[in-house]
Amino acid sequence: MTAPETRTGEVSPALARAEAALRLLTGVPVAVDVAVARLGRGSGVYAWWAGPSVFPELPGPPNEHVPSLRMLYLGRATTLRGRILRNHLRRSGSSTLRRTLAGLLVSEGYRTTWTDRVVLVPEDEARLTAWMRANLLLTWAQDAEPGSVEATLVLRLHPPLNVSGVDPSHVQPAVVAAKRRYDESASRR
Repeated sequence: MTAPETRTGEVSPALARAEAALRLLTGVPVAVDVAVARLGRGSGVYAWWAGPSVFPELPGPPNEHVPSLRMLYLGRATTLRGRILRNHLRRSGSSTLRRTLAGLLVSEGYRTTWTDRVVLVPEDEARLTAWMRANLLLTWAQDAEPGSVEATLVLRLHPPLNVSGVDPSHVQPAVVAAKRRYDESASRR
């Protein structure tokens, strides 16, 4: 018995879901506070966007509707609202994005400490959240199986702050170095 063949032009359900998510993710990004008010509790994928003056050395895919913005990071969440509010806007210990941003902003004097891992000191957690609110925008798409959608889109789009799941030739050395700087920062103090 053989598997049924896909008709020419027919798109697999997984690819169709990724395309639907991509349409939403490349929509007009909104300010973090607007996003927080609109985010649902369902699962899905999300993208962080920034203007060209934020990390100009890190190219990212441009936004379809606002070409001056580029995607910096793409992630997935079992609960979109919780992931953005509790992790990305609050705790560096549970957010790869926050740790990477702190490493990239090392010249701004972000301070870390060691708990069970390297985390920002409370004052700098608040400062990074304020920086994110001032410099980043957000889009999102709900999806029941965000893991496969994220994997497909990260491999396709190569957001510069993503390291996992990106084709190795697209991994940004500056991001890898920033992650290393952040991880080593508590041991140097």
